[in-house]
Amino acid sequence: MLYFIINVEQCPSELRDGLAAVMADYPDRFGSGLPLTFAPDTSLHGLRVIHDEAGMHITYGRKIDAFRALGRLLGEEETSGFTETARFDTLGLMLDCSRNAVPTVTALKFLLRRWALMGINLAMLYTEDTYQAPGEPFFGYLRGGYSPEELRELDDYADALGIEMMPCIQTLGHLDQVLQWPAYQAYADVPGVLLTGHEPTYALLEKLVAAAAAPYRSRRINVGMDETFGLGAGKYRQLYGEKSALEIFNAHVRRVCGICAKQGLRPQMWGDMYFCFASPSGEYYDRDTVIPPEIAGSIPREMELVFWDYYHADVEIYREFIDHYRALGFEPLFNCSAWTHIRPWAALPYAFTTLGAGMTACREKDVREAMISLWCDDGAEVDIVSALPAMQLFTEYGYAEQVEMARVKQNFCGSCAADMDDFIAGSKIDYFAFRTDGTTMFSNHSRWLLHEDLLLGILDPQVEEYDLRSYYGELAEELEAAAEKGGLAQHLRLPAFIARALSLKTHLRRDLRAACLGGDRERLRKLIDGDLAELRQAVDVLWKYHRDLWLAVNKPFGVEVLEGRYGLLRARLESAADRLNAWLTGEITGIPELEQEPKRIYDQPPESLWIPLKRGTTACWMK
Repeated sequence: MLYFIINVEQCPSELRDGLAAVMADYPDRFGSGLPLTFAPDTSLHGLRVIHDEAGMHITYGRKIDAFRALGRLLGEEETSGFTETARFDTLGLMLDCSRNAVPTVTALKFLLRRWALMGINLAMLYTEDTYQAPGEPFFGYLRGGYSPEELRELDDYADALGIEMMPCIQTLGHLDQVLQWPAYQAYADVPGVLLTGHEPTYALLEKLVAAAAAPYRSRRINVGMDETFGLGAGKYRQLYGEKSALEIFNAHVRRVCGICAKQGLRPQMWGDMYFCFASPSGEYYDRDTVIPPEIAGSIPREMELVFWDYYHADVEIYREFIDHYRALGFEPLFNCSAWTHIRPWAALPYAFTTLGAGMTACREKDVREAMISLWCDDGAEVDIVSALPAMQLFTEYGYAEQVEMARVKQNFCGSCAADMDDFIAGSKIDYFAFRTDGTTMFSNHSRWLLHEDLLLGILDPQVEEYDLRSYYGELAEELEAAAEKGGLAQHLRLPAFIARALSLKTHLRRDLRAACLGGDRERLRKLIDGDLAELRQAVDVLWKYHRDLWLAVNKPFGVEVLEGRYGLLRARLESAADRLNAWLTGEITGIPELEQEPKRIYDQPPESLWIPLKRGTTACWMK
């Protein structure tokens, strides 16, 4: 491990604030050791590190390259120097701040420092309605919406680290949260989608675009527009008659482009709907899609299109869609995923597979801008820190001549001071390591196994042939040991506590059913006082840890959804214990739920099941 002395006052002025922030994170690495100097060279497209008798010297082309070089040095045991070429103009990320969780300014600053050490130079906070707009009191209402002052503070902080921040909002779909309020129902076409062709809608959008962009230096803005299914089929049809979705869509895109132009903003949008409109099946990833010239010619040229793909392991499909976007006359901005959504811990092996395929195609095709998304769908239960290894790999594709996992792990040790293998082990809660390495699946069965109703066991038959008690018990021990290393590894307590609860729960219904149907009262008593009691205690530990983790990272708004889910789980476990005890004492004559023969619902294996809990449904039914 290398140690450095940096005289911040002698560093280029553009680096001083950012270096001071990073050095405060790693005080033990900067008190003694090699002198480290920084020098800009705008002709350098990347970074160069030289080690000589005077110490270590970083030469950088852009501010972000200096921090990338420092992050890599922090992971080195020893080095004679190295060079890296920036293979993309933009390596960006998008963090979902709209699916229930809104990270605090303090938490975001913590993440920004690590992102800079990786080489991320663009950050977008995805805010559907979680920002404040003058005269619109329901924007951010009870959702922890960012104030302009908070966003300006973050923008200043990111700039010191070489990171551009830009607004990322919605101007058509995905607005369910704000359109639910009576004050905004007049702006809705179908649920979640704005009423287009309606002048009050554009007056509102003028205000929203201005409010979203004002806190930032950047003159770029992402205006959303993705997944606007049902456009024109609701109130629009009543007011204006039947029109094609593409005609309505393009007219709206032009209006939003005009609004952005008045603000001096360069807009970008997700590009999926043009491909959905062109596909006979309505599918985005229809490889046989041919974009008709009239569609290509109707897209406003001033809009940039983002090509997002989170699913494919085949490099060829990424190549094809890059070509599809270029055939439209647009240079795509590529967007991959860290696979943080609908789960408590990032599905890292699957994220590695898909982002690796996508970034390989982008390098081959000379795509200049790429981003990685950290979505938090279905309540934002995920610990966002778990995504950091995926982001490290993403940036390696942006700098390394050849991407090698040993180097990625070493660089992760530098940027995050943690063992990347420990983080990958956390992903095992959502794949059975005795069946798969997780690289080709994105199941989230740790959630549906945890939250399914104990007495109903609706999804028990999906896993009945596996010894999950032993699997999760051993995994809990592995993760608990890793968490003891401290630092960021402490976050592994979340998957460890989940694994501990699942080691007690995954066989319990079958054992209870066998004891009840067999009339084995002694066995049932042992299960109630043993496994069921331990499970209830393990769930309490998990709930309180998850709650405290949420409150340490996010604003408090939204934790009620998380706690509501745990509340339902805890209540049902208590009721199960009460009713089983009532059966033992003769107060009731049976447990009808346990008498029900379980039926297998899905044909596919558990590692291919991806089931959301959803905010408005009960965990026991999983509808």
